[in-house]
Amino acid sequence: MSPPDDKPGKTPEAPVPGTRAAASPDPAPLRTLLPDIEGAEKAFLSGRRNREADLESAVRFFLEFLRGFESFDFVAPCITVFGSSRFPEGHPYYQLARELGYALAKAGYVVMTGGGPGIMEAANRGAREAGGLSFGCNIKLPREQQPNPYLDRFIEFEHFFVRKVMLVKYSSAFVVMPGGFGTLDEAFEVITLIQTGKLERFPIISMGGDFWNQMYGFARETMLKEGVISREEVEFIHDAKTVEEALRIIQQR
Repeated sequence: MSPPDDKPGKTPEAPVPGTRAAASPDPAPLRTLLPDIEGAEKAFLSGRRNREADLESAVRFFLEFLRGFESFDFVAPCITVFGSSRFPEGHPYYQLARELGYALAKAGYVVMTGGGPGIMEAANRGAREAGGLSFGCNIKLPREQQPNPYLDRFIEFEHFFVRKVMLVKYSSAFVVMPGGFGTLDEAFEVITLIQTGKLERFPIISMGGDFWNQMYGFARETMLKEGVISREEVEFIHDAKTVEEALRIIQQR
């Protein structure tokens, strides 16, 4: 289930929303109702504002959601892969995510990521190499987060919380690769939704070996011991050592 060996050639150009052959068009009317504002989310979270400003923000939220719903219209089951943008192509975690994306696509799954570089690029790349659908929910950031060139469909969001909803809404399993605060935020969001009964108990799979050991230790030796989580909740996350094991967990559900 490994992706094909690299061959010399031109790296695909980064996609533009709605321009790839496999992409659903980005609805033009939605993009013109309100002009884009740099830092709209930061402005919204800046504190108390007048009612008119908050109403405008609410309209922006709605339009972002609507654009996502219209763009991600597909039938096949979907798996979301979370992970850091900072691992380069030669890193073992990059290769692992690429192999995972390839295996998922070969098994008939759409592969969705945050749409950026690093682990996200690797999973999308593997899916593309396997001939599967590769989706991305990108986010506008000052650095790091540019859409990777292996996406069949992607949307660029302004608001983090809208993006997180879209990363969760369509997926029936979640793979958590090594990452930083953003990856932890995404993973704990899914865990909390399952814990509180807001989301079906879909598989959550961690990959990356020793990277997660201390996190597992903290959950069992501190959180469980202090009674802030239950033993059942500790078992929400399945640890997979190989791509084959991760795929087996997903298919067993």
